[in-house]
Amino acid sequence: MHQSWQPFLKEEFKQPYFADLSAFLRQAYRNGVVYPPKNQVFSAFATDLNAVKVVILGQDPYHGPRQAHGLAFSVTPAVAIPPSLRNIFQEIHTDTGRPIPTTGYLGRWAEQGVLLLNNVLTVEAGRAGSHRGRGWEIFTQHVITYLGEKRQHVVYLLWGRDARAKKELIDGERNLILEAAHPSPLSAYHGFFGCHPFSQCNDYLIKTGQTPIAW
Repeated sequence: MHQSWQPFLKEEFKQPYFADLSAFLRQAYRNGVVYPPKNQVFSAFATDLNAVKVVILGQDPYHGPRQAHGLAFSVTPAVAIPPSLRNIFQEIHTDTGRPIPTTGYLGRWAEQGVLLLNNVLTVEAGRAGSHRGRGWEIFTQHVITYLGEKRQHVVYLLWGRDARAKKELIDGERNLILEAAHPSPLSAYHGFFGCHPFSQCNDYLIKTGQTPIAW
């Protein structure tokens, strides 16, 4: 974790809801297979808080072996690119003309100030959504609220119902909110493809004196 997040995380870890969440996670990791590995759960917070200029909100981590590593939508380099991420790459290509990557690892986005945050940070192997309702949603709400207090002129890419539910936490006058359908194969053709979020994001960053993202 980057030191810029330490004051927030230190206080958050003291909250009663997080104590309950931690107890649940200790048991879950002890009794079964949970993704991502424990030492990668907070990988998104390696992005410097003071450099965050884009937030992409995911749902919960991939639940297959060697996929999730703590960054929303990202997978480890040696793993096949999942369908949702393939659709994201396709939209980037259509929107900006950039070539489609050969790896699904999105660390290069995080290094440019893109906070890749899942709504729920852990999941049981093979069971999508299995750690919902355990407290992660509260944590994510607090992250968005805290970020709003510290940063402005941030682009929030809200894809899908879970992400769009966080809209009310964001000041739309001080930031740019771009909503769309989730990029999964079930919904990508119903509002994700053709929404041009990546060019809109970069146009806004340039307009506000920031460096655009090399998607």
